[in-house]
Amino acid sequence: MTARNSIWALTVAALSVWILGGCGKSPEKSPYRWGVADRGDVETIVTATGTADAVTMVEVGSQVSAIIKEIFVDFNSPVKKGQVIARLDPTFLQAAVSENEAALAKAEATLAQANRDLERITDLFGKSLAAQVDYDNALTAVDVAKASVQQARAALERARVNLAYSVITSPIDGVVVSRSVDVGQTVAASLSAPTLFTIAQDLRQMQIETNIDEADIGGLREGMAAEFTVDSYPDERFRGTIRQIRYAATVDQNVVTYPVIIDVDNPDLKLRPGMTANVTIVTASSKNVLRVPATALRFRPASASGAKKAEGKRPAGDARDSTGVKGEVQAPPSTIFMKAAGGGLEPRTAQIGLNNGTYAEVLTGEIREGDSLAVGTLTATASNTTTAMPGMGPGGPPRR
Repeated sequence: MTARNSIWALTVAALSVWILGGCGKSPEKSPYRWGVADRGDVETIVTATGTADAVTMVEVGSQVSAIIKEIFVDFNSPVKKGQVIARLDPTFLQAAVSENEAALAKAEATLAQANRDLERITDLFGKSLAAQVDYDNALTAVDVAKASVQQARAALERARVNLAYSVITSPIDGVVVSRSVDVGQTVAASLSAPTLFTIAQDLRQMQIETNIDEADIGGLREGMAAEFTVDSYPDERFRGTIRQIRYAATVDQNVVTYPVIIDVDNPDLKLRPGMTANVTIVTASSKNVLRVPATALRFRPASASGAKKAEGKRPAGDARDSTGVKGEVQAPPSTIFMKAAGGGLEPRTAQIGLNNGTYAEVLTGEIREGDSLAVGTLTATASNTTTAMPGMGPGGPPRR
């Protein structure tokens, strides 16, 4: 009986403890989600896509119409300035030169005859044997003959230039990236000069042309560093420098963008014209600074119960603007709610510098490294959970 009574007493005592302890309920959890103030880097970046291209790209065309007789280069052929890359059939162009040479000879013969006639009329007019009108007509004939000679010479020069245009030469040193014609093809240049070849000057120096949104263009400056990747080399990051931020705006579906030109070295010729570049530009950076989750700046408790009133005073320290640069203008301090000793919330003020949407730099204020900061509230299901999965504590998965 003694042993039985002892067991009964222990059972009653354990039951009393269970009832008084809340009937097996898990301890009440905090209704907030927490973040931690730590030290690290904060960067604001601009991302965009662009197209790789040669710095200088020249389209070589033809100013005269003729049939392609010879082609001396192909795709990827290196060329030098002045090198012959194609020839047109010169048959009709040479005939035009011969025709204009004959026209010039005729005009010169007419001028010679007009001069002889003027000499005779001048002699007769001096002896009063010729009328004034005959003398005037002789002078006019000489002037007309001189003009005809000049006209014939100009036509001959034009024909010779057209004949010279039948030889297509490279205007620069570079590489042929495109060839649009074949031997035997007729080139018609009556309305516009057709493009025969496209030559890139130097593929070891390339540029990326990208369009930046108007919301981000204010943070860019010429000389800033840029990084980008291309699909051909997804694991390699290429680097460049902003050379030009153009004023010419482009509007597409009410979105305003501005062209930005990035110079890139391409010593290995990995980059090819037309490649799509995924560009990243760091507009501002702070290294090894005190930072807080950006969601802590946006968090506001549903009620002020359990939280002290924020003083709202500006924290002491050096003055900086919203970009973290020292100056006279200072952004208003932000209120951040941290975990109080009693489990509630306690507001703290801080001057915020860079904010990239994930982390925000703390310039000065009442936040210290390691502080627990409220970044949101738990859902009703998560805050009222009492059943734990195997291997998990009452509040979720164990911390590691």
